[in-house]
Amino acid sequence: MALQDLCNFQDFFQDSLTKQSFSGTFGKSTACNYVSSSSFRNSTSLFRFYIPVAEYLDESPIQFGQISTVQSSSAFSSQDSILSSSSLPTSLPFASSQSVPLPFPMSHGTTTLAFMFQGGVLAAADTRSSCSGLVACPASQKILPIHSHLVGTTSGTSADCALWKRILARELRLYQLRNGRRLSTRGAAKLLSHMLHPFKGTELCVAATLCGWDGGEVDDGCHAGTETDLRASFSGPGLFYVCSDGTRLQGTLFSVGSGSPYAYSILDQGVRWGLTVDEATSIAREAVYRATHRDAYSGNCVDIYHITSNGWTRRSREDLKEEYYREKERKEKANIGEYFGET
Repeated sequence: MALQDLCNFQDFFQDSLTKQSFSGTFGKSTACNYVSSSSFRNSTSLFRFYIPVAEYLDESPIQFGQISTVQSSSAFSSQDSILSSSSLPTSLPFASSQSVPLPFPMSHGTTTLAFMFQGGVLAAADTRSSCSGLVACPASQKILPIHSHLVGTTSGTSADCALWKRILARELRLYQLRNGRRLSTRGAAKLLSHMLHPFKGTELCVAATLCGWDGGEVDDGCHAGTETDLRASFSGPGLFYVCSDGTRLQGTLFSVGSGSPYAYSILDQGVRWGLTVDEATSIAREAVYRATHRDAYSGNCVDIYHITSNGWTRRSREDLKEEYYREKERKEKANIGEYFGET
């Protein structure tokens, strides 16, 4: 009723469809048709709606190999799916349009990293989203929280990463509601890998690092005593890498993106198990800074997440130019010290 009052719109269509209706062609009405007009109050404008039939859906350019179109359905008979050329306008897109090449290659890059230490799991990433030689967004979020004890660093196509993060978060929430506990980080990585594997060889581009903490939940006694609960009683950090081709790797240190070679140069020599939180944060920030200094596709700011048994916490976003000025100041002090040392 609110829509009718606001838009002056009646939520029904006229009974007459096209000049040559399907009832006249096949002797009965059908749900798949071309509506020629709809009623308005105090208005003579017309809306035209087109509902595609099964034959048009078969010609869709998106074929992932996992969607099987039903050839025969109770809703559509074989006569209903055959449309004469005179009953539909010639401008309808019955044939798939030819693919148009992009004006420039959609190359992109990023720098994300994550590692485990005695204080939990630390994840860091830059905030620059690039598209070929353009900076699409200087303040994007590449570390996406999934639930209270799990975050994921994302590398690849931003839209794909955001979509599959939402799908994974939904499935993990449903699992928690059904079983009364969170799915482990290992299980979440396996679930995401199985969901992404059918899209291998397509344009889908997702490379995620799942950083989580397993265990630490209060057991209400409703699901105790099973073998699954005994395996799920493990408490500790988890770190897994999942790619859109189905790859799933477990490790203690990962860096993904075009700036990862430069980040590894800092991480390999600085990361160890006995780091404090401040030391781990400093190493992660420096690794992202080094990568952004050498990699044009990475830059702007750095986001850092720390995952412990109490859940994830996010540090305030820091502009990497501050790290640049600190590095410059350290070099100047070192040069001054060498100068007075020599003299």
